[in-house]
Order: sequence, then C-alpha cells, then structure tokens
Amino acid sequence: MKYYLEVLQKYAEFNGRARRKEYWMFVLFNVIISYSLLFIDVYFETMFINTIYSLAVLIPSIAVGVRRMHDVGKSGWYILIPIYNLILACTEGDKGPNEYGSDPKNSYIELNEIGQE
Repeated sequence: MKYYLEVLQKYAEFNGRARRKEYWMFVLFNVIISYSLLFIDVYFETMFINTIYSLAVLIPSIAVGVRRMHDVGKSGWYILIPIYNLILACTEGDKGPNEYGSDPKNSYIELNEIGQE
C-alpha cells in the first residue's frame, strides 16, 4: 500500500525512475480498488463511482508507467507499444544512474560511493 500512496503523492511527476516493485504494487492495488468499486457500482446499480476513481488515477497511472520506462533506459513513449511495454515493465531497471536519473533501487549504495570520493 506504501507504493500505491507514494505514486499518488507524485501525482503528475513524469521525470525520474520507478522501480519494478513500485510499478507493480501500484498496478496490484489499483486493480483491487477498481474491482471493489466496480462490485459496489453493480450492487447499487450505478456506474459512476468506479468511473470517477478511474479518471482520478489516470494521470498517476500514466506517470508511473513513464517512470517505469525511464528505469529501463527507454523514453516514456514506449508505454504506447502494446506488448513491448509489458516486457519492459517486467525487465530489471538499469543499474546505476541513467539519463533519466539515479537508480531508485540502489540509491543508498550510490550515496555511500559519492561520500567516499
């Protein structure tokens, strides 16, 4: 749940990198919440609760997807390529910093290496 809330706090931040765990935990909780709201909508015979939620998380979903593409060293536009973006989302990110920022997985190690220089 921590990663889900973290993505929502970054709302429209398209710069930087998102590690696999952050991306997939957001996807997991997003699916759980979305299906729960869908069941509530079906039970009460409405269709606006899930729609409002989906619109509210649309921009954070795109933003975390773009940051995930950045983590593997690709442009955020790769999120538009149907199968390839899934492969990239499952691929381990670049070790160390790349053109999109520092490594979110090993940022502690990088800080220690910088401090020793």
